[in-house]
Parts: sequence; C-alpha cells; structure tokens
Amino acid sequence: MKQKIKNMFNDFRLLLKSIPWWVTLLFIMSVVFMNLFANKVLFRSGDFLAADGGILLSWIPFLTMDIVVKRYGPKAATKMNIFAVFVNLICVGIFAGLAAIPGDGGDYSAFNTAFSSTWFIVLGSTLAFIISGLANNFINYGIGKLFKKNPDGKAAYVSRTYVSTFIGQFIDNAIFATIVFVIFGPMFWPGFEPFTFGLVMGTSVIGAVLELVMQVVFSPIGYKMCKKWQKEGVGQEYIDAHPNEA
Repeated sequence: MKQKIKNMFNDFRLLLKSIPWWVTLLFIMSVVFMNLFANKVLFRSGDFLAADGGILLSWIPFLTMDIVVKRYGPKAATKMNIFAVFVNLICVGIFAGLAAIPGDGGDYSAFNTAFSSTWFIVLGSTLAFIISGLANNFINYGIGKLFKKNPDGKAAYVSRTYVSTFIGQFIDNAIFATIVFVIFGPMFWPGFEPFTFGLVMGTSVIGAVLELVMQVVFSPIGYKMCKKWQKEGVGQEYIDAHPNEA
C-alpha cells in the first residue's frame, strides 16, 4: 500500500512537471474563482432560463481539459481535475477562516458573505465539476479515436471538443442547479423559490450553448497549442510513461 501511494504521488508529480505551469495555474485559478462566482444568480427569467456567475469562467476549465486530453489523455486530465478540486477546497477553507476572524469593529458583512461560500454550493460545484469533467474527458477521447485516418487533424479536434464540451457543460449545470437550487437552496435560503425541472433543463442547455460558443471562439488556439506541444515534444516524459493513454 505504501509503495502504491508513493507511485501515485510520483506519477502525479511527473504530470505536473510535464504540463506547462501556466496551463495548470490558469486551470486552478479558474476553478477557484468559478466557485466564488457561483454564489450569485445572474438572472432568472420565467420557468426556463437562469444562470449563476460561474458561467462566466466555466469555459476555461473545459477548454483546458480538452487540450490536456488531446496531448496527455483523459486520465491525465482527470488527475488535473482532482488536483484543482483539492486546491479549491483548501481555498474555500482559507476564505471561510478569514471571514470568521473578527475585524476591527467595522462592517465586514459584505466581505464575509462573499468569501464564506455556502457549504451546499461548494458541495454542488465540487460534485458537478468532478462528474462533468469525467464525462468531458472520456467523451473527448472516445470521439478522437473515431478519426483513424487523421486523428491529429483539425476536424478531429473540433469534433471531439465541441461534442464533449456541450455534454460536459450540460451535466455540470444540471448537477449544480439540482443540488443548489432544487434541493438545498429552498431549505436554507428564506423566501427562495426552488428551480423547477424545466428551469434546471433550461439553465443547463443555455449554459452548455454559451460554453460551446466560447469553445468555438477559442478552440483554434487550443488546436494550435496541441500541434505546437506535439512538435516540440512538450510533456513527452509523461507520455512515454503512459504510452496507451493519449
């Protein structure tokens, strides 16, 4: 058991060393801020449309996951997801601790409210991110395997990223909205009107469409990055250690 844990740690360290540091940093920071932004409902219209603040940043993790899947494989992207969740939970704990520390007598209620994330929002965002990340990573990888003649071509990259992003984002939005706005929100937020099934589905679809639009805009950058990494041999040490994953 001790050797297994050591091997897992060494493997994870190799992955972090193989992925360019700024990609990992961008990914983690977007997850942390996405969790903070999710505390605010941006709009709610009728019985079919709503969105929380997390939608403004959620396209970044999915774009990053797609790049990592293409170069390193779905298992590597999933490991990065787990690491980001771990860091986010540490940050949530630090924020909550800071909010709990008494101030100098001034009114810090706005600050404390912003940084002390509600526990069920953290729960919802964590579960939604892990499950949707798994779906995104392995759907992306599976679609890529269908392009046997030119798996590294633009058509293959676009197909795998567009489909996986839409499905992954839909799952993410549906799980988060159900946990936060259907189950726990009405219990703990006085006067909060719970989301209906139609509103959950509408929120999930509109979120997935918006994230897909962002993927369409930025996927050319992701494709060029993957081609550049392949040409320069970025992360080759990890790829050689896991020859059947990418």
